[in-house]
Amino acid sequence: MARVRINEIFHSIQGESTWAGRPCVFVRLTGCNLRCRWCDTEYAFYEGRHAEVGDVVERVAGFGCPLVEITGGEPLLQQGVYPLMDALLARGFTVMLETSGERDLARVDPRVIKIMDLKCPGSGECERIRWSNLDHLTPRDEIKFVIADRHDYEWARAETNRNRLADRVNAVLMSPVFGEIDPAELARWILDDRLPVRMQLQMHKHIWSPTARAV
Repeated sequence: MARVRINEIFHSIQGESTWAGRPCVFVRLTGCNLRCRWCDTEYAFYEGRHAEVGDVVERVAGFGCPLVEITGGEPLLQQGVYPLMDALLARGFTVMLETSGERDLARVDPRVIKIMDLKCPGSGECERIRWSNLDHLTPRDEIKFVIADRHDYEWARAETNRNRLADRVNAVLMSPVFGEIDPAELARWILDDRLPVRMQLQMHKHIWSPTARAV
């Protein structure tokens, strides 16, 4: 039986993406091979316990919520994530995958809604982007840029236009690093440039404490 190392499983409000505001069950897996400067889930680098995939699916089902997000850390570091996604799909869940964009997406079932980061220079991990992953995205998927400053924005704007990202996926998301950049600044830049993206805030950090876990 396949196993995964789980950091936490919880039921909350989806705080990001075009699914923001929807009740969602989050399955956070342990481990990440990136060290983004603004990371807000460092506790997921090492903390966790192993669980059978079937037990995880039953815990998810117990919340009575049809939307599930698998996140991390970086969930694709664990081989058990693939049978986990398959098992959730087989049970009829809508499955989302939050990924850094550094791991190969080729094996991810196309029914899974992928929310893939493109790491801006301010993250410190821009060189780790696997650009070939763009070819594995579908019109159901989403791309996210986390913006720390004007330089990040200009880089994200250039990549959005160069790769015609808005034509590839359901949405191109731009999110300000919480507490580092005034969201009004990012909004103004997007409006001035008529950029075909969707600005988002991390809703959960406005509902609860920005450092709260399992929300």
